[in-house]
Amino acid sequence: QLQASGGGLVQAGGSLRLSCAPSGRTFRSSSMGWFRLAPGKEREFVAAINWRGAFTDYADSVKGRFTISRDNAKNAVYLQMNSLKPEDTAVYYCAADSNLGRLSTSPDDYEYWGQGTLVTVSS
Repeated sequence: QLQASGGGLVQAGGSLRLSCAPSGRTFRSSSMGWFRLAPGKEREFVAAINWRGAFTDYADSVKGRFTISRDNAKNAVYLQMNSLKPEDTAVYYCAADSNLGRLSTSPDDYEYWGQGTLVTVSS
């Protein structure tokens, strides 16, 4: 129901923009989050945005480099990633949380997940 795209191979210091588009339903009333999974590591929170786009939250490791945004008219969520580092290499997933009053960093609070997109940052 959620499809992430925009991943690829980039050199350290480069940028990528990930997109998340749902299919089959709208997530305009949901908080949206980005998570990532790197080999040998647990799934990690990256960023989240509330349903109106008024509030955001970021993992400390990406603050100042990544920006989450959404366009409810297009039913899409984005993750602009700048100054990428090799440690950002992971499969990135977008997810939706239907609880309007919550902006969560926990993957357990997100009911809907999509296929991920691979981001590889070379040194």
